[in-house]
Amino acid sequence: MLILGIDTGGTFTDFVLQSEQGLKTYKLPSTPDDPSRAIIQGLNHFFGRNIPDNLEIIHGSTVATNAFLERKGAKTLLITTSGFEDVLFIGRQNRARLYDFNVTRPIEIIPRSMVVGVKERMLYDGTVLKAPGRTVSRRLRRICRERKIEAVAVCFLHSYANDAHETYIKEKIRTTGIAITLSAEILPEFREYERLTTTLINAYLGPVISTYIKRLSRRLGNVPLHIQQSNGGILPAPDIENRAVNTLLSGPAGGVHGAHQLAGEMGLEKLITFDMGGTSTDVSLCDGRPTLTRDHKIDGYPIRIEVMDIHTVGAGGGSLARIDPGGLLKVGPESAGARPGPICYGVGGKELTVTDANLFLGRLLPDRFMGGAMKLQTQQVETAMKTLAEKLGLDPVATALGIIRIVNASMAKAVRAVSLERGYDPKEFALFAFGGASGLHCCELARELAVEKIVVPARAGILSAQGMVFADPVMDYMQTLFLTGEELESGVLGEKMEQLVNRGMKDTAGIGGNVQKSDITVEKYLNLRYQGQAYEICIPYKKNFIELFHQAHEHNFGYRLEEKPLELISIQCSVRINREKTELPREDYAQVKQASPVSYECMRFDSGTVEVPVYDRKHLFPGQGLKGPALIVDNYTTVLLTDDFSLTVDTLLNLIIERNC
Repeated sequence: MLILGIDTGGTFTDFVLQSEQGLKTYKLPSTPDDPSRAIIQGLNHFFGRNIPDNLEIIHGSTVATNAFLERKGAKTLLITTSGFEDVLFIGRQNRARLYDFNVTRPIEIIPRSMVVGVKERMLYDGTVLKAPGRTVSRRLRRICRERKIEAVAVCFLHSYANDAHETYIKEKIRTTGIAITLSAEILPEFREYERLTTTLINAYLGPVISTYIKRLSRRLGNVPLHIQQSNGGILPAPDIENRAVNTLLSGPAGGVHGAHQLAGEMGLEKLITFDMGGTSTDVSLCDGRPTLTRDHKIDGYPIRIEVMDIHTVGAGGGSLARIDPGGLLKVGPESAGARPGPICYGVGGKELTVTDANLFLGRLLPDRFMGGAMKLQTQQVETAMKTLAEKLGLDPVATALGIIRIVNASMAKAVRAVSLERGYDPKEFALFAFGGASGLHCCELARELAVEKIVVPARAGILSAQGMVFADPVMDYMQTLFLTGEELESGVLGEKMEQLVNRGMKDTAGIGGNVQKSDITVEKYLNLRYQGQAYEICIPYKKNFIELFHQAHEHNFGYRLEEKPLELISIQCSVRINREKTELPREDYAQVKQASPVSYECMRFDSGTVEVPVYDRKHLFPGQGLKGPALIVDNYTTVLLTDDFSLTVDTLLNLIIERNC
């Protein structure tokens, strides 16, 4: 079986092909107007027009993310309980900045006119108080027809306890042919606001994902296509159309999974992933395993599904450098993207970016970018840097260094958000630097965070695509279940959990083909809290789950209340189909311990201009070491080794960078 991982990013599209001959890689600029065009170009690079029959594609896409951020989803009708039509717009009334009088609300997903109330009522225990009227279906079909609705989201009060009313509405308007999302199917959980937003976003993005997948599938023919989910797992493309919300962190999740899988082969358990691409930077903390969360927000709206706990900031190689209204230098979050891209690309970019600043400082070599496939334009960058410097009253070198310092500060803040702010000391973790731009910033970022060890993977520029190649099919299930105190020790909990697991095991037959029980891994979790609390903690369902909860609560909040009864809110499980994987390529230690530079280049630092040796990464072999300053050039990434760090090459061809004693 040939497995091709494809990560479509905002700036570049990455490819990793796994075959009996090992791993082959490719990278090319993305085509934002139609991402499938870049995918077909990549397929032509590997196979020409003769796509082999034993090929399988695993695809991570930003289609759903971009469609939501740009509010280019389907024309969606939200059907909810009469009297609760404004839940979407009221929200939780939480303010991210309590004393900011100029807070702006996120752009509405749909206007108020696209919300319809139905006179029905289900009680919290599943008892029917008022059933939908007989004429409601006729009214809803008429609304869908007159407003040319493309998708419908149904979210009634307490449907997690009894979904009869939602199912009734679905059956009555199914004849319209419109895609319908029920909250009882996508998120059978209490808390109506989060359930409503998750359901609505899924419906809003469903037709967009469906259109994209169908277009791509037509161009791929009979090639099996899987989509990377936000939880790190994959699902067949036809199944993902009804789970569009699960693809919002598709690409970044592949990077975290790839880094964790690589760390496992290296014997490392504690790592912070640092994925700096052209448009943004994604960071995540893994303490033994990737961190998952169900409290993720996108553009201010919560999605209560299992996703990788990834913190994203608008700081990438394409982040624009501008002067703000106060006359100060600002970098990001706006990006030049793939088109027109940075000025140095020479395809129409007019504003300076982080990539331009690195080129100006000599940290990028104009003839070696993308393996020499793209020659960078230095003269245009120098002219633009002088212009910006004059406006700031600085010299051009100070301006370029300022751009780098500002973007580094943004990324350091993101790392602290997933580590220090959650009780983890980044000194205890290795910084896994990947993505096309991370190598130029990893040493300075590690210095800022007091991190002692950096790992730059062998295929750092395309690690997200590599992570997709090694991903497994994963399905998540959850169910609301209220139990308190001694009820947790009864047989009800075990019985309900078994029913949930059986549901997952049954579904594996539909996505995994001939799957043996030995190939399936099931993980069970409980969402617990102290009685009276508002938020719960997800705990593995083990014999000592009560003690595990106390320990987790003490770690998160600094105290434990063992005399306080525990309250169960919901149960969940994750069903994983373990696919056979090939080992990552390794090489023996080199006979020659000293690597030879291919050239010397002048680079600008705070201390002045320094002549720095340049090394070709493909000529660095296991056992060899370097001391900074040095520049290591690869086809898809460039690594700047500053003078306070040294590196060695391991047998997996990773660069292991450590601070000098």
